[in-house]
Amino acid sequence: MTTLVLAAHGSRDPRFAATMERITHGVRTRLPGVDVRLGYLDLNSPSVADVLAACTGRVMVAPLLLSNAFHSKVDLPAIVSDACAANPDIEIRQLRPLGDDSRIVSVLIGRLDQAGIRATDGVVLTAVGSSDPTADEAVRARAAELAVRLRTPLVQTVFATRLGQDHSNLHQALRSLRRGGARRVVVSPYFLSAGLLTERVDAAVDHLAPGSLIAGPIGAHPDLIDVVCDRFRDATTATPAPLSAFR
Repeated sequence: MTTLVLAAHGSRDPRFAATMERITHGVRTRLPGVDVRLGYLDLNSPSVADVLAACTGRVMVAPLLLSNAFHSKVDLPAIVSDACAANPDIEIRQLRPLGDDSRIVSVLIGRLDQAGIRATDGVVLTAVGSSDPTADEAVRARAAELAVRLRTPLVQTVFATRLGQDHSNLHQALRSLRRGGARRVVVSPYFLSAGLLTERVDAAVDHLAPGSLIAGPIGAHPDLIDVVCDRFRDATTATPAPLSAFR
């Protein structure tokens, strides 16, 4: 039997771990008979390394990450490599992060609808921000897709770790939306869970644009859980790869 390990980032905010547990429960429900385990890359336990150390046989590691940045390109592959080196009887395959699936944008739209978005609103898509420029460009691509599907040009991207001195980057995004005709601002968090970074953005938006709406994060949405499960099914039903592909 193939084991599915969900690899989450980790956070000091208890809401994050609670959300990851709900996602894990949803995946277990959708994949009966599959051994689904949850591990964290940082700040929470159990660690992904400890979870993999307790596994045997064939293992799929699904990053509960939206961007293909440091954690998915460097951190997690190193953990997988160490686990394979420590246990010659384990085969590990790392799956792609989740953000490149169009269903994630559908979730964002659903959260905006729940918040009460109107056609005259401007949207600020907020994400963590990365030192990897390709990861940030991928977020901007999601924002562009969101704009197309909302049929509005009024979508700006702001990175929570780079709001700027005195929130200058956020201020510029809000100014662009107003110049484009936005009558109100709605924040769309490109985050799996609420936490310290989403609160930082929310507080800044409340200060600079009082009366703005704040949509919910992606959370344990059924579409997100479907993406995880589909990635697992596709990987397990594909033509078996040589052992080296799992290391």
